[in-house]
Amino acid sequence: MLMLMLVAAVTMWLRPLVTAQLCRSRTVRTGKVFNVIQDVQGDRLYFQPTTTRLIKHPCEKNIALYLGKQVFFTMDNFETSLLPFTIPTSMQVGVPEVTSAHFAGSLLLLVVDQKVYIYDYENNSWSMSLGIKHPVTHVSGDNCCYTGSLFCVHVSNLVFAYFRGDQISQTHIYYSNTGGFSFWKYHYDRQAEIIGSLGGIFHFFSLSQVAMLVVNQGKGMFKYSDHPLNRSFGLSFDYNGTLDILIAPGQRGILLLWFENSLLFSHNAGQLVDTVRVKKGDQTLFSSIFEANITIHSIAVTENELAVITREDNLYYGNLGIVPSSIIKFADQYIWSEEVALMFRNPGTLEILTPVRDTAFPAFDFQKCLVNIQALLMDPELHVGKCKIEVLTGEFIYRMYTIDMHSQLELTASLIPQPGTSLIPLVMVSNPHSLGFQATFYENGYTSDGNTKYKLDIFLKQQQHWGRTDSNFTSSLKRATMSTLTVDIANKEISCVDIKPLSTLISVGCDLDKKIVIQNKVTACSMGILDPLALQDNYSFIIEKEFYHPGFQGQQSSEDLHVFYSYQQLGCPLLVYYDTLWKPVVELWRKDSFQEVIDAEYVLLEVNGQFSYSYSLTAQSAMCTSQPQNWTTMIKEFGGPFFWNRENYVSCHDPNNNAPLRWPDVQYQILGGQTANQIIFGHNGFYVFYISIVDPYYSYCQLETIFSIYVYGAFPVQLVSAGVVILLIISSILGSVWLAYKTPKLLRTARGRRIKKCATQLCRRCKTVCQFRASATARAGTEPPGRHRTPHGGRSEH
Repeated sequence: MLMLMLVAAVTMWLRPLVTAQLCRSRTVRTGKVFNVIQDVQGDRLYFQPTTTRLIKHPCEKNIALYLGKQVFFTMDNFETSLLPFTIPTSMQVGVPEVTSAHFAGSLLLLVVDQKVYIYDYENNSWSMSLGIKHPVTHVSGDNCCYTGSLFCVHVSNLVFAYFRGDQISQTHIYYSNTGGFSFWKYHYDRQAEIIGSLGGIFHFFSLSQVAMLVVNQGKGMFKYSDHPLNRSFGLSFDYNGTLDILIAPGQRGILLLWFENSLLFSHNAGQLVDTVRVKKGDQTLFSSIFEANITIHSIAVTENELAVITREDNLYYGNLGIVPSSIIKFADQYIWSEEVALMFRNPGTLEILTPVRDTAFPAFDFQKCLVNIQALLMDPELHVGKCKIEVLTGEFIYRMYTIDMHSQLELTASLIPQPGTSLIPLVMVSNPHSLGFQATFYENGYTSDGNTKYKLDIFLKQQQHWGRTDSNFTSSLKRATMSTLTVDIANKEISCVDIKPLSTLISVGCDLDKKIVIQNKVTACSMGILDPLALQDNYSFIIEKEFYHPGFQGQQSSEDLHVFYSYQQLGCPLLVYYDTLWKPVVELWRKDSFQEVIDAEYVLLEVNGQFSYSYSLTAQSAMCTSQPQNWTTMIKEFGGPFFWNRENYVSCHDPNNNAPLRWPDVQYQILGGQTANQIIFGHNGFYVFYISIVDPYYSYCQLETIFSIYVYGAFPVQLVSAGVVILLIISSILGSVWLAYKTPKLLRTARGRRIKKCATQLCRRCKTVCQFRASATARAGTEPPGRHRTPHGGRSEH
């Protein structure tokens, strides 16, 4: 009995030591050689709040910015000693206090002394953002990077700059789509009517929304920019202190809002905001950080994990799951200091970072304490349940997919639970307003050791095409959007550190592999009218000035146009008979595979400005209820040709189009769709057409191309008017009748007989000369030199 008590006592005494050893500390100290001391150049930057921030680059995992009493910028994850981060004195920043920072591609944006500065770390250069004319305190943007197993893509450059705490009705908000180089004023919808102060403004790429945090009388709520979320605010929540907002990586719309005594969580971009609970095992100890009397000093977040270090010298850990988020407390670590900060190195691996001042050198060292989360969770005092998941996998993880208009996508996931357990799979999309799905979960065989395998089939398409949602819920069908798809387990334990949710990015937009091709079964080359070899040999043709205008105004030009024919781009032109109603057969191809013949609405424009063709329908005969668009009005509105597309097309059959039908006899210049409109040509020759699919509901792509046709069969153009021709014919007939009447009378007179005798003698002499020359040629047997006609009727030189 004494022995058992002794063993128990030793075990209890060793437990803190074992726990402490799970955090392995080391100090990074590099590049310090005596008699070689680096000077700090420029103005030292600093961060005023009592808490610390560690901002990691969303794509480049080794690039990060530490904000505290000192500011440090690293490109090797703090694996070298660093000088404090400075800004050149030439920038004349005044007070070098940093209030906000944001990574945008290869740029680091810093708000210093209420201005936005840009640090290009690849070129080690500084500049100041242009266009901001009022003080700002913060910059923000989406975590504009999607990281896959084999790629890392920057998917958004939208950045906002604003003054946090200003009244929204009076504040000035700026946006940049150039990564921060230039900013423009951002006008939020009905901004002047919003009552409250500005808590922040953010771009949620995976929701295709801009969200503004409105703070009023101790409550916070989000206001959104686009339909359907712009119809109302998100649900309100308690707003204590001044909350910083973190957008978790992964484009899933996960938000963390935190202050020293508050930690809130949202899994749908702020529409619903809840407190993060403090738990022990399955038991909830406190419903909020404030209730637990915790003072947060620094936090770290990944796509799925959350870590918090407090001034009470405690470390908390949680996951960002589907169910309400919670954290658990680890054993005391004695690692807190005013400079300490957190960051995740890998899933389940947390690093506690502390800058260490060196009295002999200006460069700071870094103490790193590496925490193995999985090892800590095995502590039986935490009462953490065993992970029930053996396998959760899917081929779609970290890939990007596209669903174009009327397209669909099928994905599958595989699950294997631990023996004797059951799993509850959950499928989520970050933007249900544009992307809908249907999932099927079923048994799919057994593993070699007898475990049941399950399969999850997910069928996705546009939410509007499921036919089961109200129009007030869905986003605009014409507008391309983004969404993420996430597969997770609803009853997943916090101990499943290595079992990450399956996530992929889906673009409800243009499929870049799509293109249009004009069917060319009958060409001028295949019918022998044109020679393909001649077309490839710098072939050119002339467009007469009567039939084209360089400004596409349908008026006669001042001179003929000499056009070179690009055979490499156009190939052999289609063959069209001039007096036949015609329209092209437009085909949709995806990569090298034919998809369908397009029957959507499209427009044509002759690229050289020719106007010697017309349309078979008018606005009235096309049954338009409003004035249709045409090339003249579109060129005038947009300042040039080739800008008529799906983005600006408005159908004259749209009941919401309020443009009155004032000119019903104007030509209807849209082909395809519900009308039988066609083109008729007025003269022979080459036409090179630009074609654009303008139907906004056919594809999100700007489908366009150019092609050529050759028109034949038209009569030559008359050089004189028809009246002159008729007058000449009538005069010729009357002249012939007069000569037939006068000639017999004239031959009966003496003068007539002399003229007849002379004509007879002249004929005899001509006959004699011709006979002599024929006999001479026969004797010589040769042909006189000179020119002659080729068998094809042309001329060639000898």
